[in-house]
Amino acid sequence: MLNIIMFGPPGAGKGTQSEMLMSKYNLTYISTGELLRQEIKEGTPIGKKVKERIEGGGLADDEIIVQLINKAIKNHEGSDGFLFDGFPRTYVQAYILDGLFIRLQRSLSRIFILDISDEECTRRLLQRAKEQDRKDDNEAVIKKRLQEYHQKTLPVLDFYKNSGLLTRVDATGSSTEIFGRIRKHIDDDIKKKVINVIMFGYPGAGMTTQANRLAEEFDLTCISTRELLQKEVQEQSSLGKQIQPYMEKGLLLPDEIVIRLIEKCLQQNTGNGGGYVFKGYPRTLVQAYILDGILKKKGHEINCVINLNVNYIELMKRLDARSRTPSKMPYDESATNIVSRLEEHEQHRDAILQYYRQHNQVIDIDGVGAIEEVYERLRVPVLRASRNLR
Repeated sequence: MLNIIMFGPPGAGKGTQSEMLMSKYNLTYISTGELLRQEIKEGTPIGKKVKERIEGGGLADDEIIVQLINKAIKNHEGSDGFLFDGFPRTYVQAYILDGLFIRLQRSLSRIFILDISDEECTRRLLQRAKEQDRKDDNEAVIKKRLQEYHQKTLPVLDFYKNSGLLTRVDATGSSTEIFGRIRKHIDDDIKKKVINVIMFGYPGAGMTTQANRLAEEFDLTCISTRELLQKEVQEQSSLGKQIQPYMEKGLLLPDEIVIRLIEKCLQQNTGNGGGYVFKGYPRTLVQAYILDGILKKKGHEINCVINLNVNYIELMKRLDARSRTPSKMPYDESATNIVSRLEEHEQHRDAILQYYRQHNQVIDIDGVGAIEEVYERLRVPVLRASRNLR
């Protein structure tokens, strides 16, 4: 989940960049000013209290502000994160936001500071005043607004100075150029997060091709149980000799054998990449539980399950075509074995998907079409799943 604070002096383009960020990353905009105005408009108890304070020449206190932000976050839990504007304004409010995130088991992703000179801000604001006939935006008013920004912002930035979150962005150039600079930081952060994906589907659905593409783009280690098993068979190890009869018929292997292979692979790849993409595993509900246990030992968990949907006729065509290529599987050469393999998958499919659907982890993807088309359908939701990591 992306949680961003946007700082910038008047005229830096904060509003424009905020809109672009919200659109690109499905963020909810949280402005304390807008929240207060909405409460007043709706005549809520908080709104009435704030209105009385403002009419008496006062300001909304921090207790009211924290209630509003807490409410806004809970009301938008379907978003992929939050973009804060106008909060925190003080050192105290920075602590308040920190406490809110701790209680909600979330954290800040980045604090962007749009870096631009006071002279350029003044030039932009005067130009905007001229174009929009805003006579209140004169040099004296602009100077005061800029001074106020610097006075209020510095203490808040001091709060975060050792957090590693402060990111200064050159705010000169076109809005597209500025957004590109901001986006690079966010996308780099997303790619650094550990994400574990299961590529699920019938034989012939294209799992291997799409799993390899995901692994390359998201810096994941691709774990294919079939490849692990094939390696053992090729090496003619004692384990490989036990495995071979099962593989020739496309049947399930004893879980104990597969567990040992997966644990061995994870151990060999410890510290590599940003997570794992599993292809061909789990193939039963029991194996789904087992995989959760294996990953928990490493401090990992499954983040999403890509379910490639391909109809039976298309699957038969693909498997028949594969039987005439070097990448053919042992069961491809027999129509009986192909049907048996598809039926075996069908027996376990619904239970496995239901297991992951309970945690809203399944992403259903139409697997029919060109390889690039299918990949584009699945990469976007995977990217979104990676953002939703707390």
